Amino acid sequence: MSATLAKGQNGPLAGNDVVISVQLTAPADLSALLVTERGKVRSDADFVFFNQPSGPGVNLLPAPQGQPASLAVALNSVPPDIDQIRAVITLDDASSSFGRFPAPTAIVSDSAGNRLYEYRIDGLQSESIVIALELYRRQGSWKVRAVGQGYAGGFAALVTDHGVTVDEAPAAQPAAPTQQAPTYPPQPPTQQAPQYPPAGGYPPPPGPGFPPPQAGGYPPPPGPAQGYPPPPQPPQQQPPAEVNLSKDRPVSLQKGQRVTLRKEGGTALTFVKMGLGWDPVRSRGMFGNRTVDIDLDASVAMFAEANLIDVAYYGQLTSKDGSIRHQGDNLTGEGEGDDEVILVDLTRIPAHVTTVLFMVTSYKGHTFEQVQNAFCRLVDGTNNAELARYTLAGGMPFTAMAMAKLFRVGNDWKMQALGEGFMAKHPGEAVPQLGRFLAVG
Repeated sequence: MSATLAKGQNGPLAGNDVVISVQLTAPADLSALLVTERGKVRSDADFVFFNQPSGPGVNLLPAPQGQPASLAVALNSVPPDIDQIRAVITLDDASSSFGRFPAPTAIVSDSAGNRLYEYRIDGLQSESIVIALELYRRQGSWKVRAVGQGYAGGFAALVTDHGVTVDEAPAAQPAAPTQQAPTYPPQPPTQQAPQYPPAGGYPPPPGPGFPPPQAGGYPPPPGPAQGYPPPPQPPQQQPPAEVNLSKDRPVSLQKGQRVTLRKEGGTALTFVKMGLGWDPVRSRGMFGNRTVDIDLDASVAMFAEANLIDVAYYGQLTSKDGSIRHQGDNLTGEGEGDDEVILVDLTRIPAHVTTVLFMVTSYKGHTFEQVQNAFCRLVDGTNNAELARYTLAGGMPFTAMAMAKLFRVGNDWKMQALGEGFMAKHPGEAVPQLGRFLAVG
């Protein structure tokens, strides 16, 4: 017979193998964060979700169609420096909320399927993500606690709290108006390489990935549109007039310039590729020519107005709705042509998504001053014809770049070249800073 827990209550776990499952009526995912006594993940391996279903002592078990997966935990296989295992429920539709559905129930069972504890998570309202339960160590034994901590900010807020290094991020503090570009403090040194949920064994940056997220997603500071107001900009010339796509030659875009995603004759594009490329700068030294391996990562964030919906990047190659597919990671920028490619099926992007923003981050912290020939280009996915290209002229002292965005205007999609730099080494640091690029001027 199972025991019923109320929020904050705990109970002992006598066995070694337990299974965490959930009952709810809304489509959702179950994931786990393995954190130290500081409440932070050690690396990407400590985040278990559908794109990374195995972690140290924790495995995601598939479930029947329409049901969330469950988490199998072998407590004696959990590393000794892991203090807690937090079970997280994330709604598939990040624009929805738990308040619209009957309260979910979290269940802890033994390996034979016998229920040990049940926790009905009451009181959720606007949240789309909630820490349901946590398994934690106490005096050499394991216990379970009913948590029920919701996040209205979604995956983004969760990522910030569990490993993305934003404790000293300038966006978390009110910024005084200034005519200068914002500065960002350097990331504190760590003893281990930064990591982020990888794809196929790639060691990524600090913090969990976007489950799609926020593995999801990535937490803006309190509230999706708060904390990242666009910085005051000095007077600028009007961007070049909007141009039309041509089947004869690709459009060479300037910063701020826009194109309507319709080919000559008015036919709307339905499937496009965004190609991003760069080359490392080769320098001459005492022992001959030297090339630094510069690892840039392309990713794309989907927004409904100012609300983050999903992120496709090297740790989650396909958006949850299937409309965006990342073709894989390039670690050096070597080779001709596109170094990374992202496919976009415009017909499958959900109607509530208003902006699709393409960005590039520098995993090892190299700035764009150490990169040459950086570009992004738009390709017609039906015939591989290049339609538009934006080339980044000159290096900038930033580790991240908002390259371009697609945005809705009525029934049409338009593309705008951005080329705006900021400081971030991986998507977890970048996404909270993208609010400034969402407005359509």
